Amino acid sequence: MSENIEIKTIDGVDEVRFLPKGVCSKLMNLKVKDNKILSMETVGGCSGNLKGIGSLVVGMDINDVISRLQGLPCGSRPTSCPDQLSVCLKLYLEEKAKVAV
Repeated sequence: MSENIEIKTIDGVDEVRFLPKGVCSKLMNLKVKDNKILSMETVGGCSGNLKGIGSLVVGMDINDVISRLQGLPCGSRPTSCPDQLSVCLKLYLEEKAKVAV
């Protein structure tokens, strides 16, 4: 498993713990089931913005979230919290594909 993502499955729900890089947020916790985001919480970063993003992505298919958020910068940084969420979700898909094989 990648060093900055941890996935645990409890009662059919994947609990994802992700350590973002290059941004103010320090930790992202997600719950995913059937490729849909059930919840998202972020530690650190811009609280209001991240609560808003978390609220918006709940119920969305993770592939849709990736396509909308990947590559978004934050100021002069080449990445952002939304971009790091897309990185998290891509890693999640990669890890789940490894387990499925």
